[in-house]
Amino acid sequence: MARAGLGDRWECLLANDFDHKKCATYSINWGGEQLKPGDVRLLKPSDLPGNADLVWASFPCQDLSIAGGGAGLKGERSGTFWPFWKLIKSIANEGRAPSVIVLENVAGAVTSHGGKDFSAICKALTDEGYRVGAVIVDAALFVPQSRPRLFIIAVRSDIKIPKEIVGDNPMPMWHTRSLKVAYSKLTARIKENWIWWHFDAPAERTITLSDIIEENPSGVMWHTKEQTSQLINMMSDLNLEKLQKAKRLGRRVVGTVYKRTRRDVAGIKVQRAEVRFDDVAGCLRTPAGGSSRQLIIVVDGSKVRSRLISSRETARLMGLPDSYILPERYNEAYHLTGDGVVVPVVRHLAERIIEPIIKKQIRASKEAA
Repeated sequence: MARAGLGDRWECLLANDFDHKKCATYSINWGGEQLKPGDVRLLKPSDLPGNADLVWASFPCQDLSIAGGGAGLKGERSGTFWPFWKLIKSIANEGRAPSVIVLENVAGAVTSHGGKDFSAICKALTDEGYRVGAVIVDAALFVPQSRPRLFIIAVRSDIKIPKEIVGDNPMPMWHTRSLKVAYSKLTARIKENWIWWHFDAPAERTITLSDIIEENPSGVMWHTKEQTSQLINMMSDLNLEKLQKAKRLGRRVVGTVYKRTRRDVAGIKVQRAEVRFDDVAGCLRTPAGGSSRQLIIVVDGSKVRSRLISSRETARLMGLPDSYILPERYNEAYHLTGDGVVVPVVRHLAERIIEPIIKKQIRASKEAA
């Protein structure tokens, strides 16, 4: 999805993922010539050809997320950052340090271990001669899905950055309170090399959740009346009131539902159905590890219908075009989309930050030649 967001003007030199099912989908859509499936720990500097303008990496978030075990960068999954970084340092020692590095992860990465994990990543980048900055972008600005994600954007210190994309102070839209708190805990040396990225907001989003929901989806079926009633019976009074309010509107209203385990007034764990009707879907998550799959609920007056969200609808929530080929199996498709990065978010960051830096570098190289 990062490749889809960067667009056709970019040439991919290497793609890597340890998940062979994801790699199969990548090959179908992009071809497998530049793809090297497998653990990043097994990659060698020779596997990374040429001098890359950009390295984009999304390492596992489980140990950094609120729902994770809290192991942080010492965890088996999120700790994958370190072998990745060892690889980047190896090509840097060969004089092939990438111009720009983007690291994407959950927003919780800035608070993991009291900010120590975020600080460790920034220190690694700074120690290797990069200036570093970060933003938190909620995909809801671009698609009807609530999905805040952290993007650490680092630029090699010898590269001149266009003045118009560097600010003196944080921007409320991109620099959240948690990010500013994390910044305050950085060392003086890292702060000296810090960048407050300054760029415009996107145009107002026009696509809504209703726009992407199909009446006759492929791969999933509408629930029976009994199944929908069971779902409604799992709602708390607060969520039932949301449902009644949607009914009173007297028109078609589309919402989403997640099943979550909550404690009741007696302190007993019970499964609840939590609904939202703000025309934005909840954050897609992978179904692995016990996370529930998101449900669609459609209210039209007194009539209520429900079903699983389809794999194509999840792809639309990620900004993928309908021409993008998804795995045939539902769980594989859901895992692919739930674990991805939103395409128009990547495009926005590329247009506003990455490409202006690379273009300026190319002009400077031509002038120096």
